[in-house]
Amino acid sequence: MEWVPDLRQLRAFVAVAEEGSFTLAAKRIFVTQSAVSHSLRTLEEQLNCKLLDRSGKRVVTTAEGDLLLVRCRRMLHEIDQVSMDLEGLRRWGQTRIRIGAPHSLCHFFIPSILREFRDCFPRCEPSIEVGDSTLLLNQLAEGTLDLVVGLKPRGRSEEGYRRMFKDKLAFVVSPFHPWAQEGANIESTLKDQQFIIYAKATETHRLIENWLDQKIGSANKSLALGDMQAIKEMTKIGIGVGIVAPWVAEREIEEGSLIVIDMQSPTIEREWGVFHTSKRNPSLVEEAFIGLCEMAFSMMPSQN
Repeated sequence: MEWVPDLRQLRAFVAVAEEGSFTLAAKRIFVTQSAVSHSLRTLEEQLNCKLLDRSGKRVVTTAEGDLLLVRCRRMLHEIDQVSMDLEGLRRWGQTRIRIGAPHSLCHFFIPSILREFRDCFPRCEPSIEVGDSTLLLNQLAEGTLDLVVGLKPRGRSEEGYRRMFKDKLAFVVSPFHPWAQEGANIESTLKDQQFIIYAKATETHRLIENWLDQKIGSANKSLALGDMQAIKEMTKIGIGVGIVAPWVAEREIEEGSLIVIDMQSPTIEREWGVFHTSKRNPSLVEEAFIGLCEMAFSMMPSQN
């Protein structure tokens, strides 16, 4: 007949093996000593072997008992782990959180936010999907993401959205670029520049292209790159004029390897926020992540 493990028997066996006493084992698992004795006798009968040597003052495991003890400890640990995970699920509403964010935020903000989040919720596993805000919002609508931290597209409603901060794009140039010289006539030389901008099919790219079309029309010459670090490096060696948010190049601006120049009116303004599904309120875990985003972004220098 196939043996079907009984958790009460296994817990009693491990308690006796570790305590070396039926009395101490009974106290440990909050049952009577006779209940422990009965469980162990039944277990030995079912397995048709002797698991404990009761001949001495201290109860010890036999060779068969040693083998079972190793497996029982592992099994009971997994069962206890499941119990804790389920309790976490009941308490916090989820044991994972799926977040979408663009590359720029993943470089500069998301790592520190995730570190704080994991300290608060060590049993909740975060996963990050990197991409353009518009594509990530489609995934949010499909239910494959829980939150999206990104740019608010034009015309997007306020439902399921928490505003975080606004920024303005600016020109960045090498210190040796003519625009870096005092009194440079930027407006009249716009058409002569090679602009280095963020990747196509992104909200930022669309905003910049619209601005360039307004300012210089068909003469627009731009180089689109999918990596913000590459934009900064190519700008530093004089390949062209970068168009970025100053916070992205804060370190390079401070050290003087890039010079920031305000864009001429009209400016390019962006709004960043956290999106959640409008079908339900955010869970406690999601609210906590949103709160950590608010704290991180509140420390940004003013973009106005």
